[in-house]
Amino acid sequence: MTGMLASLPAEHRDRLMGLAHEVDHPGSIRLFEEGGEADRFWIIRTGTVALDVQIPGRGPAVVETIGPGGLLGWSWLCPPRQWHLGAETRGAVSAWEFDAVAVRELFAEHPALGLALVTLVAETIGHRLRATRTRLLDLYGPQAGRPTP
Repeated sequence: MTGMLASLPAEHRDRLMGLAHEVDHPGSIRLFEEGGEADRFWIIRTGTVALDVQIPGRGPAVVETIGPGGLLGWSWLCPPRQWHLGAETRGAVSAWEFDAVAVRELFAEHPALGLALVTLVAETIGHRLRATRTRLLDLYGPQAGRPTP
């Protein structure tokens, strides 16, 4: 096991993986859009998925790319359970997919597992916020040689 799953104790990992099912997606498909219902998440096995934010008048800007072992989707955890970003495959992707309701029910039955996974998701959220901030500063921040307003 690599990535996020490797961070979980074996007992927690086994319980969580009991809810997983394998999915395969071709390249260049949208997995979800900003504002859509976040009812599942994935752990990437192979391939990559680009996360993007819609910029009015400019279209989507990629803020991060998720690869093998990475968590795709955290919006399922917190109300209002709507995607904060969009996602598109970059080539073929295989992943383990999890139903969010089933995982939240598992948390209720096994609070230690819930705490461990929520901690990993919180780390992912922090990383994604930093990546998004950096990307937006790259797009809109002051540039060398360009006067600031």
